[in-house]
Amino acid sequence: MSYYDRDYYRPTGFGGFSFFPPVIKQLLIINVVVFLLQQMINNIAFGEIPGWYLLNHYFALNPLVGFDRFGESNNFEIWQLFTYQFMHGGFSHIFYNMLMLWMFGMEIENLWGSKKFLIFYLTSGVGAGLVQILFAPIFENSLAPVIGASGSVFGVMLAFAMLFPNRYIFLYFLVPLKAKYLIGFLFIVELLSVGGFSFVAHLAHIGGAVTGAIFVLFDKNYHFNFESWKFFSMPKKSKKKPLNNFRRPFTAKKDNIQDAEFYDIDSFHNKQADQEISQATIDAILDKISQSGYKNLTEEEKRILFEASKKK
Repeated sequence: MSYYDRDYYRPTGFGGFSFFPPVIKQLLIINVVVFLLQQMINNIAFGEIPGWYLLNHYFALNPLVGFDRFGESNNFEIWQLFTYQFMHGGFSHIFYNMLMLWMFGMEIENLWGSKKFLIFYLTSGVGAGLVQILFAPIFENSLAPVIGASGSVFGVMLAFAMLFPNRYIFLYFLVPLKAKYLIGFLFIVELLSVGGFSFVAHLAHIGGAVTGAIFVLFDKNYHFNFESWKFFSMPKKSKKKPLNNFRRPFTAKKDNIQDAEFYDIDSFHNKQADQEISQATIDAILDKISQSGYKNLTEEEKRILFEASKKK
């Protein structure tokens, strides 16, 4: 059974599962900082031009056609496909987007690894933006700049429903619904809402969801691996690592741990061996987990961690 066929995912021990994995944490921080800057600039006027207008004109996702409320032609720029994802219109807007991102994105990043999740998240946002600007002139009654992470978040939600379809989600903390039914229902609501006058960019939600679904389908067949990409890297861990608590049970008083007993498991056909496991080896494996997820460990690395945890 592959990871894509499971109804659950719970990597165990050694920091394999994090409630605030690196990319989710950084996205939360960036969105909150940008939101606070928006609130500051919104109350500032640059000559006779209000700050909110300048932000929307240059960084929100502007339509390809039409005019804004000041009679100026809309100003679409290619970078807006990224910048609009980090802007929000109010506290409830950013609160619910970030809550959904954390709820549904946490396990996906732990499963895929941080680099892959970041590329997936931004790709969903770009897909959402492209659908919005290309089809809004046809279906929407209102052409206005679009802001918010909702398109990206809908991509994350669709991916969650595809990866963990039978996971129960407690609606209003009371009603248990399987992810595939709840998220599928929300997607249908978005489809039915297209074309009506609204301040909600339903096309962007649909675009993000479809882009996320396509990414998951292609990944299932081709198993995307972005770990070898060197054009960016995740932040380095500080010397005081949050995984230290997991290391204490198997930290040796001497430099090396010797004569480790290997537990009999099926994948090794009940073979036993003695092997020297250094703390540096364990540290390297733990760093690999934090970067790319427990799933990407080799069988040998998983075995080493399992054996190290048994050492007193």
